[in-house]
Amino acid sequence: MPHPLRDRRFRLLFAGRSLSLLGDSVIPAALALAVLRVTGSTSALAVVLGCALVPKLALLPVGGVVADRLSARTVTIATDLVRCGAQLVVGVELLSSAPSIAVIAGAEVAGGVASAFAMPALGPLVTGTVAAADRQRANSLLGTAGSAARLGGPALAGLLLWAAGPGWAFVLDALTFVLSAACIALVPVRHVQLPRRSFREDLTLGWAEVRARDWYWTSLIAHGVWNFTASVLLVLGPAVAVAELGGEHVWVALLQVGAVGLLAGSLLAGRARLRRPVLIANIGCATYALPLALLSLAAPAAVVVASYGVAMVGLGFLNPVWHTAVQNAVPEHALARITSYDWLVSLGAMPLGYALAPVAAAAWGPAVPLMAGAVLAAGACLGTAAVPGVRHFTAGPDVPAGGMSAPPTGTAAGAVAQEPGGPS
Repeated sequence: MPHPLRDRRFRLLFAGRSLSLLGDSVIPAALALAVLRVTGSTSALAVVLGCALVPKLALLPVGGVVADRLSARTVTIATDLVRCGAQLVVGVELLSSAPSIAVIAGAEVAGGVASAFAMPALGPLVTGTVAAADRQRANSLLGTAGSAARLGGPALAGLLLWAAGPGWAFVLDALTFVLSAACIALVPVRHVQLPRRSFREDLTLGWAEVRARDWYWTSLIAHGVWNFTASVLLVLGPAVAVAELGGEHVWVALLQVGAVGLLAGSLLAGRARLRRPVLIANIGCATYALPLALLSLAAPAAVVVASYGVAMVGLGFLNPVWHTAVQNAVPEHALARITSYDWLVSLGAMPLGYALAPVAAAAWGPAVPLMAGAVLAAGACLGTAAVPGVRHFTAGPDVPAGGMSAPPTGTAAGAVAQEPGGPS
């Protein structure tokens, strides 16, 4: 089977997405350090981070409709340029003598809006450029790039802040989005033209595609629960590591081993050939119960750190396998709308965990919410095995009862168009 990177289109897509992912991974750490340096206020930081998250969550379904209606390439280029502009505004503001938190927050709102449109467009980008047989390896490569960005992004953010200062760090970060847009502009991407309908109809039909697949919506619930428990661990884990496992270095080691595990899982997914991909991937994600339970029991530090690495291997493996299953099973005309609900459930569950974890820890101590998280993670992910659609799902076209295999219209299916690319 030819390697996806031998295809010029995927090489450009891979380069563009890698640059965009690197920019995305640098933003949170660089923004947090810059805002704290300017204001010294964690409240100001919370406001700025919320300005990026809230519009992203609110507009994800809208972004899915737009990415299905327009072309994934057009949406991706536009959102990369918007995020470039947002980073430039932040950079220029930080270079001024009196940076305004209001201006920075406004730029983060724009960046959050752009992310809401960019995230659902990734699936159609892959299906529009990569053959079905090559998609798992392609998604594995994209997952590896994302894992590497998460591993190196915070360190790069700190280096930029130290070497160039907050303002120039954001200016340089903006460059990654410009280069990403330039790469994507050269990629010809197949696009399925949707028939003319109202926005509400497109949104409703996208939700109908989700409900028609029990393997999909039950897995979404499991993934949402997983993200909820992950936020519980991220909130309470540092305190347990410092108080009971030996200090801050244990928590740093846990995060680094987890990043390596995520990278290893992404690489492993590129070589896997699974008969029941959704079932195996969900079972692999249940390993996240291990670090939650071991932290609750204050197990030896080395055991906790190793368990977190194993759990993140499961997550790194799940992501490419899941994306490939969805891309191969769901009709292309609805892919962005369906994946927008995936992102909405996954991202929406995390703020709930952030809010409830400290409240539960204050009432019962950190061990109780951590163990409850372990039970939830294992129960939700393993529980999907009881769903017939998950057990019987195999790679290939999926047209369930009530599903729509082609753009639903009164007369004809949508046309497939090839976007013009750059010079060959």
